[in-house]
Amino acid sequence: MSTENTNTAVAEELPNLLITPTAQEYLKDLLEKQNTPGIGVRVFVENAGTPRAECCMAYSAPEEVIPTDYRQDYADFPAFIDTPSIPYLKDAVIDYNKDRFGGQLTFRAPNSKVPRVGPDASIEERITYVLQAEINPGLAGHGGNCALVEVLEDEEHGLTAVLKFGGGCQGCSAIDVTLKQGVETTLKQHIPELMRVVDQTDHSQADGAYFK
Repeated sequence: MSTENTNTAVAEELPNLLITPTAQEYLKDLLEKQNTPGIGVRVFVENAGTPRAECCMAYSAPEEVIPTDYRQDYADFPAFIDTPSIPYLKDAVIDYNKDRFGGQLTFRAPNSKVPRVGPDASIEERITYVLQAEINPGLAGHGGNCALVEVLEDEEHGLTAVLKFGGGCQGCSAIDVTLKQGVETTLKQHIPELMRVVDQTDHSQADGAYFK
């Protein structure tokens, strides 16, 4: 496959990656100070698809360019995107906000922490994906989170996911409602073969719970 075809295929996965005009102006000034003709920036995600994901930007001199990176050309410099990071940079925006102290470069990448699963992913991987992408962002509003403990085949109830709630969900008086109406419903919508969801957490320990 040629480089051109590779870039075309990758481009379809980057419809909304954006470096705003104000960020371009800031980066242009920053790059000019490096006194390196043709220098650009490289964008990548460390620990992609995990809660520890961090979006990063680095200088990229011509001799440092990685051939597999996807290149985006802006008016005053090129930007190189790490190919494995591309799915996690969907809808990402790099912006620069001026303030009385000068300004700050900001990086918003809502999909950087979301794990990606392929068509051959195991049911554990699929459940974890839904938890991270659909459920935990809502629970985070109460300081809580939810993780998969195991998947088992229950003789009476069928395929069952055992979940562990933490943070503000620990000891939550509304956990049964949250579990049945929210988490279980969402998981079953995405994973039809899942028959039941149960909670392993001992909610008798109410210290730190959002609801008392």
